[in-house]
Amino acid sequence: MTFTPTQIRIAAWTLIALVIVLLLTLLAPVLMPFIVALIIAYAMHPLVERLAARGWPRWLGAGLSVTLLMLVLLAVVLLIVPVITQQVPMLSEQVPALLERLADKLTALAARFGFDLNLDVSQLRQWASELVSGKESELLAGLLSSLRIGGSALAALFGNLFLMPIVAFYLLLDWRALMGRGRSLVPPRWRESVQGFLNDTDDVLGRYLRGQLMVMGILAVFYSVGLALVGLNLALPIGVFTGLATFVPFLGFGVGLVLAMLAALLEFQSFTGVALVFGVYMLGQLVESYWFTPRLVGEAIGLHPISVIFALLAFGHLFGFVGVLIALPASAVLLVALRRLKRQYLASDLYLKAPVGHNGPPRLP
Repeated sequence: MTFTPTQIRIAAWTLIALVIVLLLTLLAPVLMPFIVALIIAYAMHPLVERLAARGWPRWLGAGLSVTLLMLVLLAVVLLIVPVITQQVPMLSEQVPALLERLADKLTALAARFGFDLNLDVSQLRQWASELVSGKESELLAGLLSSLRIGGSALAALFGNLFLMPIVAFYLLLDWRALMGRGRSLVPPRWRESVQGFLNDTDDVLGRYLRGQLMVMGILAVFYSVGLALVGLNLALPIGVFTGLATFVPFLGFGVGLVLAMLAALLEFQSFTGVALVFGVYMLGQLVESYWFTPRLVGEAIGLHPISVIFALLAFGHLFGFVGVLIALPASAVLLVALRRLKRQYLASDLYLKAPVGHNGPPRLP
């Protein structure tokens, strides 16, 4: 059986694609820090190019860019650590008082409906102590077992956190050379179309990053002002953290909500204060999900608001947490590809050429 040159080329490219997918699947844990470093380098290389154009050495611009990003991430961590360290001691001190208040509220509520409810808070505390008493060794053994199981994963996490900025620095240092080598691997007859596709993708992703930064800034101000109007003392750190953490869809909102609710419970010790804080977060989530992200991010990359919501749900379902992270950037790249396919289809004979034996444009029903 003889194969035509076209069939051989199709088979060769199919085999190359299968090998790449297989390697990505097998080496996914190893490649993850390098992929994240590549994303960091892509986001920071415009700053390095501007500094290089002004006469700065590339190593200095790359180092400054990576250091700036690490300082921003460290600032986010430092915003949340004092909140946690302040709330944990308060929680341990005020739990008895909170239990007593809860028991009084439940007793009064039950009395309204004709029920006689008498909760002994001291007995509840005693039961809790008896439940743990005598089992410290079992709890310690379970903790040590968990640490042994998760020790390698924890070491890998800290290793990757140390590795990613180093890899990003070297990628920024050799960015132009790496891009030139990548372009040289593209067949000459495809280089013009591939370069046009990459330029369109770069434009869309740049607008995505700018839109995402606008959403983060607006939400940081919204949550800080909203929590301050409610009267929460920790409004600024919790609000800023929630806004900046919305770069990770749903996770930033969830962590910020838990911290704000805990702070409201310890500070106000009333249902009204907790409900107001909860209302601020529900309003913020609604506005962010149905207005800010679809309008500022979705319109920036040319996606309809419904498409943005669908992309988040679909990628999250297929790839989990990582899918949520890459949903909108991957959708932007896919959108560029679909636009090009649409233009090719509209210019093709399949769309323009009339069927054999048919004269004139097709008649609509």
